[in-house]
Amino acid sequence: AFQENEIKLLTAEIERLKNFGCLGVSPSLEGLRDENAKLKYRLNFLQKSLQEERSKTAKSMININSCLQEIFGAAIRAAYPDLENPPLVVTPSQQPKFGDYQCNSAMGITQILLKTKEQKVSPREIAEKITKNIPANKCIEKVEIAGPGFINVHLRKDFVSKQLSSLLMNGVQPPAVGKRKKVVVDFSSPNIAKEMHVGHLRSTIIGESMCRLFEFAGYDVLRLNHLGDWGTQFGMLIAHLQDKFPDYLTVSPPIGDLQAFYKESKRRFDTEEEFKKRAYQCVVLLQSKNPDFIKAWELICDVSRKEFQKIYNCLDITLIERGESFYHEMMKDIVKEFEDKGFVQVDDGRKIVFVPGFPVPLTIMKSDGGYTYDTSDLAALKHRLCEEKADILIYVVDSGQSVHLQTVFAAGQMIGWYDPKVTRVAHAAFGVVLGEDKKKFKTRSGDTVRLIDLLEEGLKRAMDKLKDKERDKVLTAEELKAAQTSVAFGCIKYADLSHNRLNDYVFSFDKMLDDRGNTAAYLLYAFTRIRAIARLANINEQMLRKAAKEEVLILDHEKEWKLGKCILRFPEILQKILEDLLLHTLCDYLYELATTFTEFYDNCYCVEKDRQSGQIVKVNMWRLLLCEATATIMAKGFDILGIKPVQRM
Repeated sequence: AFQENEIKLLTAEIERLKNFGCLGVSPSLEGLRDENAKLKYRLNFLQKSLQEERSKTAKSMININSCLQEIFGAAIRAAYPDLENPPLVVTPSQQPKFGDYQCNSAMGITQILLKTKEQKVSPREIAEKITKNIPANKCIEKVEIAGPGFINVHLRKDFVSKQLSSLLMNGVQPPAVGKRKKVVVDFSSPNIAKEMHVGHLRSTIIGESMCRLFEFAGYDVLRLNHLGDWGTQFGMLIAHLQDKFPDYLTVSPPIGDLQAFYKESKRRFDTEEEFKKRAYQCVVLLQSKNPDFIKAWELICDVSRKEFQKIYNCLDITLIERGESFYHEMMKDIVKEFEDKGFVQVDDGRKIVFVPGFPVPLTIMKSDGGYTYDTSDLAALKHRLCEEKADILIYVVDSGQSVHLQTVFAAGQMIGWYDPKVTRVAHAAFGVVLGEDKKKFKTRSGDTVRLIDLLEEGLKRAMDKLKDKERDKVLTAEELKAAQTSVAFGCIKYADLSHNRLNDYVFSFDKMLDDRGNTAAYLLYAFTRIRAIARLANINEQMLRKAAKEEVLILDHEKEWKLGKCILRFPEILQKILEDLLLHTLCDYLYELATTFTEFYDNCYCVEKDRQSGQIVKVNMWRLLLCEATATIMAKGFDILGIKPVQRM
């Protein structure tokens, strides 16, 4: 609408310039030509971009909730034009007798009228006034006022049927989200020379899924791995490397177990004074970019990278490495910028920055002249905002870092790097992984659980489960292997993502591999079953595509209607997650979709067979199309969650 309005204004302006001569105005001819050319260029650009937007929007899945909000927003403005920002509440109905959606704005408007205008009007009266002002639209069949002032909305069947047909013909298209924005997501972020453990699992899985969601919605996403690859710990690692592998510059050192190597160097650092002094000297030489020490640092980093990559390959994770070392050269300028703007105080030789509203200051330089995590986090924040030009910046980091990150974000605002009204900077915090004893997840010996061990255990348990179900007798070796990895890694991811990330969650292989309830095992099995329906009826993809163009989806049975509406709620679910970054909502939706499908399948014959011979006598194609629409949405949901379904399980 904005673009259309600007096109009208520009067209009028071009006409005005053409008529300058007869208006008695004599501006410079060159200036006039330049102005006219600029306006025409802008007009062409806007018309082209409007065409592209319309073409994208035509294919986008309609967010029915947003459509209803627009309709009721217009009705409320028409009914109460003097009200500023009246409440707009539209939600799916919980029971069929209350229609398909409900608008519950009348109660809020009653309160506003009473407070601001001292008018006592009943919610029911307000609801009646709203319904009288509902503009003409394509989606509402009828509205009813219930109880004190709830407006029950019944959707038109032909509208829902057309949206389902569009989904089948165009595939799952992202909801229209407006201008393409740049999103930077900071996730995973293990430390060099330390193995990834169960604590890294949540950040890695949640971050990957968020990236997939924003990418599907059409955003430009930069996935960053903020590795702990710089700092004083490298002094002791390099000193230990020199002692253990003195020829490391010419012969690649066979560091097999980097965790053991780290522990050895740490023990020496804590017990040998001479070694400790040498470790500090190594840090100075590394930070001054001595080539031999840079080589040692790179060797240690490479060993870690290979180990991290094994895990990323298993979990299908894509990241761009940009560790603390990337920002090292920028830190001097960060300190200077805070000093120049008068934010720095000196405390016992340290340079600190107090941020209003936060009791603990940021230490941006230590008394020995070294930098801290605070400095590197500020440098990273500035680079992402000012160099990468991020519109949205998301840190997927555990809840324990909340105060630190909020302080860093507030410092960025204070110094003027971003305006929170324009740029969204969010901490997507998450709780810890607990064992079945409800304590922090540890091995029996009390060590942190290595992530690679956890994934291998998942593979073993998934294979045991498949063999218990005698799947090894009906699947080929290749199909069995595909089912094993799908179930193992799918279940580990889903168990995490299906819990509200803000809460701690209990890690239990038994629960996550259960094929009943809200688990990946249940959903993957439901998906393969749905995909098999058309195959067993000898209906191939080509036949389904042809039917999608020709068949009208009949939604006369209450279970067909319920399933059709559930399928079309997908865009509003995604829109909600783009706003609150809570991925368990998608898991809850997929489980609801699978159970709604089961109700439909149990009550509506898709394929009718002769009871004696078992021969197919009738294929209800519109119902097969509902099966296909369900599977299509589930497949996209799995893709966003990073879960790979299989055709046979």
